[in-house]
Amino acid sequence: MRGRSTTGAVGTSGGSVAPSATSAFVNGHFPRCRGLVVALSALAGFLLTVVWSAEFVDGTIGDNVANTLLGHDAKETPIVGAWAGIVFAFVSGVAGTFTACNIAAFGSVAPMLGESTSGADRVRRVLKPLLWLSVGMLAVSVVYGALVGLVGTGMPQFSTAPNAPGQLSARSVQSMVVFGVIGLSMCYIGLAALGFVRDPFARLARRFPNAPMVVMGALIGAFLIGRPFALFRRMFRDAAESGNPLYGAVAFSLQSIGNIAILAVLFAVVALFLGGRLQRWLTEKPSRTAALTAAALITVGVFTFLYWDVRLLARRELIPWYPTAPWA
Repeated sequence: MRGRSTTGAVGTSGGSVAPSATSAFVNGHFPRCRGLVVALSALAGFLLTVVWSAEFVDGTIGDNVANTLLGHDAKETPIVGAWAGIVFAFVSGVAGTFTACNIAAFGSVAPMLGESTSGADRVRRVLKPLLWLSVGMLAVSVVYGALVGLVGTGMPQFSTAPNAPGQLSARSVQSMVVFGVIGLSMCYIGLAALGFVRDPFARLARRFPNAPMVVMGALIGAFLIGRPFALFRRMFRDAAESGNPLYGAVAFSLQSIGNIAILAVLFAVVALFLGGRLQRWLTEKPSRTAALTAAALITVGVFTFLYWDVRLLARRELIPWYPTAPWA
């Protein structure tokens, strides 16, 4: 079965013909059951919103990780001084690795092991896209952190007003807009990986091959713009009250680095110990890479959009119902 690639080249499901890849996310080889990949990925993203418990992930996991690393109660102990704030920023980033917003980062790095033989080479091939991801992520973090240091006390995220049923606070609207854009963007890129829509990076990647990862990094960096994670909001308020844009830029950058630190270690370990088998399995049929890339991006894209834009409306009682598990 043949499908047309985003640049007009012909892609194959089995990879016998080698169409040119248009970017890091679109290799031109499309699986036979593309519609099934979309359906199952969207279903997985939806089911994740049903079972996801922010209280457990943010509180039980996030707070306990931060308390352990800091050696004190992260929520109750005041942040005194710039160095304490910088340490808190990085630790809160690590603690927030598995929060509902940051989980999207795991879908941004597809299995990009390439045709490598040694474990060290596979690790380098995995870490390279993560480094370019960091370039885009830090660009957003630095700018937004500096902005918070300048005018943060007047921004919606600074507010401590409780959310009321039947209403959307300004910070909730901000979260919905930011995560809605991120979720839909990831869904689109996932569909492009399967050849359903044009690759949005095709023209840019011809001149700058690493640009797609930079753009994806910018999307991940934008998590900070809408992030409601309690420990992040503590850091936000501290940076805003400091009135120091340099401090805000450094703190936000370290928060973002903390977010992907575990991700980088995880991918490096997988590449080192399992990468050889995985690489051979993927190169046997390049369409498998396309399917995995699309599945990861569509799953997290659907999850991000539904969780922050639809389920949030139900939590605020603005729509009648959204299915959730008893513990969620």
